[in-house]
Amino acid sequence: MIELIHLVKKFGELVAVNDLSLTVARGEFFAVLGPNAAGKTTTIKILAGLIKPTSGTARVGGFDVQTQPLEARRRLAYVPDFPFLYEKLTPWEFFRFTGQLFQLDEARIQSAGRALVTRFNLEPYVNKPIEGLSHGTRQRVAIVSALLHDPEVFVIDEPMVGLDPHHARVVKDILKERSLAGMTVFVSTHQLSVAEEMADRIGIIHQGRLVAVGTRQELRRQSGASGPLEETFLALTAEEANQAEEGQVAKPAAPGAGASGGKHP
Repeated sequence: MIELIHLVKKFGELVAVNDLSLTVARGEFFAVLGPNAAGKTTTIKILAGLIKPTSGTARVGGFDVQTQPLEARRRLAYVPDFPFLYEKLTPWEFFRFTGQLFQLDEARIQSAGRALVTRFNLEPYVNKPIEGLSHGTRQRVAIVSALLHDPEVFVIDEPMVGLDPHHARVVKDILKERSLAGMTVFVSTHQLSVAEEMADRIGIIHQGRLVAVGTRQELRRQSGASGPLEETFLALTAEEANQAEEGQVAKPAAPGAGASGGKHP
């Protein structure tokens, strides 16, 4: 359902995403981990069609995000870490607006919306202006609006931001249920516990590169760490950082050699 093919994204001299390729199957729960500024959010924004890659291709359901945007986005839902909502609307008005964008009829908006509102405990808030809601409640509103059209691919950046433990559990349960029912879930998170508990496979991005991908057991074997996912993550990112540093540091020239005698990065 998701294909990222040799993605590169440069911002001037900065290479935010560096030749990243990945395939995520239908119904797979895939989690992306990485340090700050690793390239996770940039990759997600390319996948969601919000920014263009410098080179490479992103596909959703076989449709190129850049050349077939309507077909790709029809199958996709995206929730950023700080979602934009129309603050003067109520949640119900926002759900109706979102549903109409995806050409849902009123009956489907009502039935799907009410089921999700109940599941996310949003009944006390659905007729209040969004501008007065807490960040955690807004996050739940954003997730409900994204699930309303029953997307084939659900992409979410830092899903647990602002959520209390109870509602974090609700989000985990619903995303896992949808994944088991065939929805592809692509999650970027700093919370290793979310990836360890929920993901079928995990990808680790560091310095713009996908340095490792696999199940928890496969990543442990690759890293040589046998403990929790935190140890695996730290081992793999440290190894990648060391390799990058070694590649960037020039070796000193031999005595008496000119400037061209040394190796350059």
